[in-house]
Amino acid sequence: MKLPMLSADAKIAEIKRLYFKATRQTIQQDLAKAVDLLKSMATEEERERAAVFMDGLAQMRSDWARQRNSKMKKAQEGR
Repeated sequence: MKLPMLSADAKIAEIKRLYFKATRQTIQQDLAKAVDLLKSMATEEERERAAVFMDGLAQMRSDWARQRNSKMKKAQEGR
């Protein structure tokens, strides 16, 4: 994926936007894009500023996957 040249602030703003707009249906793509943006950051300071949003995206993905797996397991037990 080719990313346009963004400033550090624009990259963090995009990660923040992804965090607040993420849904169950988009979390995988949102997290992948956020990781690409994080990798493109030049300094550790920039990455630290984005860390809270990255942690939040990862937590949402984990929570939603756990809920989905729980529902699937219950549905299989009910058969």
